[in-house]
Amino acid sequence: MSPRLFDEWRSERRLKRGLAAYVDALMSEPDADDVAWLAGAACAGDADHAAWELRYARRALGLVVAQRDALDDRTGSLVARDLASAVQADRNVAPAMLKVAERQFNDRLTTYREVLTSRSPSEGTGARLGRALLFIAGTLRASDDMIVRAGDIMARYVGEANDALRKSFGAPSLPDDIPPSQIGR
Repeated sequence: MSPRLFDEWRSERRLKRGLAAYVDALMSEPDADDVAWLAGAACAGDADHAAWELRYARRALGLVVAQRDALDDRTGSLVARDLASAVQADRNVAPAMLKVAERQFNDRLTTYREVLTSRSPSEGTGARLGRALLFIAGTLRASDDMIVRAGDIMARYVGEANDALRKSFGAPSLPDDIPPSQIGR
């Protein structure tokens, strides 16, 4: 095997391991305290509904983070592909409900992506994400305390996704002697 071919094989293998680790992090179950809180705050006591909203949120935010923050432009599409496969294999989804789960996920992905790309001088990203979570979960009017708690959960998910992304694919590093604006020229 030539050194170049071996390097390509190792790089591909490293990418696959990173993808698996990242998608596993996105597929992790939500914290029981968060589920209980969201169930009481927005889901009329329905813990299953709350758990699903938090699963969708973690996965959607993780996909947006991969698309936005990954070092390699391919990472977002590869994460999307592997995440879709993981959702299809998710034991929490009844086979007959797979299309519904995919549609619901895509709806939430669109919402959270819009929230993350919008700017508001009067409200931070965490609060906007928290408000979106509460609205999607069924709350039309949320108190400031509810928005803060939901925003904290969502901000934690974004932070966890960024940590998992760096752990799975590496952290960005720039040469000390070259300004970022000069990279790639």
